Amino acid sequence: MKKVFKMIDLDCANCAAKMERAINEIDGVQKATVSFMAQKLTLEADDARFDEIVKEAAKRIKKVDAECELVVKS
Repeated sequence: MKKVFKMIDLDCANCAAKMERAINEIDGVQKATVSFMAQKLTLEADDARFDEIVKEAAKRIKKVDAECELVVKS
């Protein structure tokens, strides 16, 4: 499954790169890209574990930048 998520308060390109690396290390992620300019996360991951992976990605984003928020619509 592939989805695009909006990010709020992503401060810098360096933070975006750190987040991208951290998210790509999550088991089940095929590809993750964080765009500082677009303030978006594009996530390609296993369908069966997608929600779990999104939650873990949100945690890792907070570790890099506590102010940054991933917008997850249920």
